[in-house]
Parts: sequence; C-alpha cells; structure tokens
Amino acid sequence: MVSGICIRIMFRGHSHLALDGKGRLAIPARYRELLQAQCAGRLIVTLDPSSCLLLYPFPEWEPIERKLNALPSFNPVSRLMQRVLVGSASDVEIDSAGRILLPAALRERVGLDKEAVLVGQGNKFEIWSASAWTALYASAKDLPEQLAAAMQGGDIPDELKGFSL
Repeated sequence: MVSGICIRIMFRGHSHLALDGKGRLAIPARYRELLQAQCAGRLIVTLDPSSCLLLYPFPEWEPIERKLNALPSFNPVSRLMQRVLVGSASDVEIDSAGRILLPAALRERVGLDKEAVLVGQGNKFEIWSASAWTALYASAKDLPEQLAAAMQGGDIPDELKGFSL
C-alpha cells in the first residue's frame, strides 16, 4: 500500500535468468520496486504440481493458503494439494541486491540448476528450469490441435468455450 492506495501488480512476460552458486535468483529490476511497495519484498515460493515453482507476493498467497487449509483433510486429493502447496511453501525476501534465495529442496525437485525462466502469470510468477520451459514453450505450437480435440471430445472447460484473442 502506498499513500493509502493498494497496489495491484499484474506480472506478464518472461525473463531468462541465471542462478548463482548459492541458488539465488535476481528479480528483474522492473518488478523490484513494485514488489517492495506491494509486499515489502516478502514473497512465498512453493512447488507447483506441473514441475515448476510458484512465486507469490505474500498478500496474494495468504488467501490461497487459507483456501487450501480449509479443504477437507480426509479427502485424499485435497490432502495431497495441501501437502504439496502448503507443505512446500517457503518465505523468501528480496535482499539488498534484488535477489531471492530459492530453497535447495525446491530447486532440486524442479531441476533448477544454473538457468531459470521467470514467467509472469498475473498475480504470481512461475519459475521454470530453462530446459523445461523450452520444451513447454515448444509444445505450444500444438495448442490449436489440442483445443480442437478437446472441443470435439467435450473436454474443454466452459470458460474457454467462445474465448477468442
């Protein structure tokens, strides 16, 4: 919040970044000041089931964590979601050099070594290993065929029906 105004950031685009030997990732300069204003540099990094990391400003993460913790713990799918997302969540802070330290266990789980890709996703970022991002990005050329097959099979979410760019 700046001067009584709540700042809502929309993250978009992607940046190829290097991790240093300690596993620190430099946040691109265009986001640093905004993240300092929105959350005083406090972020949450957690594991995404699709083999990347999710990086949230703390205020964006809090309602998600509350929703996850409110899921029924006796439901095996809900419990797995809680274990993966909340159980892997780590608080990280932007240091004076504009970097965050990604926990070693999370880096290992998604294959992050020297090169990473930070992908804006609206209210959060995804952090991919460069090789996994390259493969995923290359697969986007098949998206029209995948959408057509999903529509024919009736397996397309209602939100995508009638969506156009």
